[in-house]
Amino acid sequence: MEMKVIARVRSDFPSKFGIPRQSGLVPELTARIVMEPEYRVAEAFRGLEEYSHIWLVWEFSAVQREDWSPTVRPPRLGGNTRVGVFASRSPFRPNPIGLSCVALDRIEMHPQEGPVLHIKGADLLDGTPIYDIKPYLAYTDSHPAASGSFAERHLTDRLQVVCPKEWQQAIPEERWKELTGLLSQDPRPAYQKDPDRVYGMAYAQWDIRFRVEGDTLTICQVVPRTTNKGVTE
Repeated sequence: MEMKVIARVRSDFPSKFGIPRQSGLVPELTARIVMEPEYRVAEAFRGLEEYSHIWLVWEFSAVQREDWSPTVRPPRLGGNTRVGVFASRSPFRPNPIGLSCVALDRIEMHPQEGPVLHIKGADLLDGTPIYDIKPYLAYTDSHPAASGSFAERHLTDRLQVVCPKEWQQAIPEERWKELTGLLSQDPRPAYQKDPDRVYGMAYAQWDIRFRVEGDTLTICQVVPRTTNKGVTE
């Protein structure tokens, strides 16, 4: 079966490092869905504005792997414990398909790009191909009593984000809440806990350098981003 790319995501994440582990964890994060020229048809979106959330079916486009593995090592388990691939949301799957539920903020009718969907809470790399968009139906899609195995462990843990005034001034006030919400999720791999290590995360037009000690994340530097790749030192 041939899958057609109908749109691409435009987000503030030029590299995988630092992207939230799941959609909705940082509700302040904004992104856009820009349709491919063939699908810039306003009638296709008629009525979608009445929904608060939508499902996105997308491709793990940054994963380059020809084979698949029946077991994977989820970062939430420290990168050492294996579980079945179908008991995880690992990108290393028989088909590299992802699923995200995001908030639909508004639909903009752009003069060149056609209907553009402005979304919140996305966990997607800039340029991610979108295969389908479906409305989220709370009466059938929501299961509050469902169990989530290892994925729910430490779900409420948050880091305290500390930033010297000189670096905080480098970030516009309207983007500060997004950034602190993102950093408080602890972008580091679960198996890396060295308090002396400086990490770098590409976010929008900046490289954010930080250290983590205990439950405190301290921003060390904010510099304009000059490449499309994140930095991990």
